[in-house]
Amino acid sequence: VQLQASGGGLVQAGGSLRLSCTASGSIFSMTAMAWYRQAPGKERELVARAISGGSTNYADSVNGRFTISRDNAKNTMSLQMNNLNPDDTAVYFCFAYDLSHHWGQGTLVTVSS
Repeated sequence: VQLQASGGGLVQAGGSLRLSCTASGSIFSMTAMAWYRQAPGKERELVARAISGGSTNYADSVNGRFTISRDNAKNTMSLQMNNLNPDDTAVYFCFAYDLSHHWGQGTLVTVSS
């Protein structure tokens, strides 16, 4: 399955963005879907994860501000990001796992102070 991320852009601190990830095929069998991000000069890090059973996990830095959701019927995943701050500036990647790793291309989020 191929993943296509979209929704990045430039936003002021305190603003919101919604990222979307569209899969080329069914995501029903995906054990987990997640968003990762990579800031300049830093390693890629897990931002949020949605497990097939319905549970979600968040990085401490985004907990309470970001919400991940997956729609198996539409083969999409989204990340609602609220109260953004400059530390959230990064390239965001969508990821899916079904015994194989599937990565989408990144979408750039830039938060200005």
